Amino acid sequence: MKLRLYYRSGCSLCEAMHRELLACCEASHSFELECIDIDSSEALRSRYDHMVPVLTDGAEHQICHYFLDLQALEAYFATH
Repeated sequence: MKLRLYYRSGCSLCEAMHRELLACCEASHSFELECIDIDSSEALRSRYDHMVPVLTDGAEHQICHYFLDLQALEAYFATH
């Protein structure tokens, strides 16, 4: 299972969500996490500029943003 974390370098919220996702992966779920810096693309910056960090699945379905929503993540895992 692949998840994507859209982030911005230097963003404390992004760093916190990344740490929490890595801990979650080690603790209970097996998934691949792809991290994408939105400042690498004008299209990504336009789409996610004021929402980072944003966690999506491989089909770009948004699971949560700003903070890791463990309930939303668990609901996603339960249905996939």
